[in-house]
Amino acid sequence: MVRRPVAWVVAVILLAEALGVAALNWFMGVVVDRQDMSLAGLDPDNMSITAKIGAVVFGLYFALCALVALLVAIRNRAPAGLGRILLISVAVVHGLLGAVAWGLIGWTAFLSMVVVLALVVLLLMTYDRTEGVGAGADADDSGPGSAGGDPEPEPRKDRPAAGPVTPPAPTTP
Repeated sequence: MVRRPVAWVVAVILLAEALGVAALNWFMGVVVDRQDMSLAGLDPDNMSITAKIGAVVFGLYFALCALVALLVAIRNRAPAGLGRILLISVAVVHGLLGAVAWGLIGWTAFLSMVVVLALVVLLLMTYDRTEGVGAGADADDSGPGSAGGDPEPEPRKDRPAAGPVTPPAPTTP
C-alpha cells in the first residue's frame, strides 16, 4: 500500500516547508528592519514585526499540518475532524501558491507546488472512510453463502435507503 509512505513523505515535506517559510519570512523581517526605509508611509518597525509574526504563524501552521500527516503515518488511519480540515486547507494553499509561482517564479516552482498538492490530495483520498465495512467478507470464503454464489450485501446503516428516482418536472410550457 502507498498510504503510509505517502503520509511520511507529506510529513517530511511539510516540516521542511515550515522551516523554510519561517526562515524566509524572518529573514525578510530582518532585512526590512535594517533597511530603515518606509514603504508608502508605513513604519519600518511595524513591517518588520509583522513579517516576523507571519514567520511564526505560517511556520506553526505548516508544522501543525506536518504533525497531522505524521500522525496519519504512525496510526495508519484517516485524518478526521480538525486534522482533515488542516490537510484540505494546506492542499488549497499549495494550489494557490502554485498559481502564484507560475506567474512570478516559473514552471519549476509551479511544478514543485503541484507535486506537494498531489501528495496531500493522495494522502486524503487513499484513506477510505468505510475501510472496516465488509473487509472480513472478502478474506473469509468459507462462510455461509460462499457455496451458492455471492451473498447479498448488507444495507449500509450510515446512509438512508435510496428511493425511486423521478425525472425533473418541465419548467417551460
